[in-house]
Amino acid sequence: MCFEIGNKVVVIDDVIRGEVFGFLDELVLVKDEEGMEYRFLKTELVKIEVEQKELSKYLNINNTILKEKISKEQPQKNNFIKSKNEVVMEVDLHAEKILKSTKGMDNYDILSFQIEKARQKIEYCLSKKISKIVFIHGVGEGVLKTELNYLLNRYPVKYYEASYQKYGMGATEVYVYQNPN
Repeated sequence: MCFEIGNKVVVIDDVIRGEVFGFLDELVLVKDEEGMEYRFLKTELVKIEVEQKELSKYLNINNTILKEKISKEQPQKNNFIKSKNEVVMEVDLHAEKILKSTKGMDNYDILSFQIEKARQKIEYCLSKKISKIVFIHGVGEGVLKTELNYLLNRYPVKYYEASYQKYGMGATEVYVYQNPN
């Protein structure tokens, strides 16, 4: 690939992105957004024309090819537990649990996928008359939890912190009203 000074580049198999500022023999000199300077072989870099977050805004999450890829990647496991004769669905929304790889995805893409997965599970529980779901979202900075709460406000559900003893602080338990009228 032919690089020029000023090209925006990302490093293959790393999270470094920056701009080409020079060349040294066979090496390309890259300066990242924080001002750190790196040296890479041309084969380790990819030139980017448009930022990923700009492309992600137009991503159709209902794309059939994407859905097929996602469904093929994940082995099915039993998401249900029984407690006191009640069926409870557990959904772990951690990216590493629901995606095979996050390579090439930015935080917006991952969050969109997690929220779409949560929406699908809520719809499934409504259709199958399952009354409880536990979403395991982790503690982190609270972005996923906030988005999850925003999603839950659009459904006939009541939600609250899940059992601290069982899930720690990073889970939300949802009671699904079966007759919302």
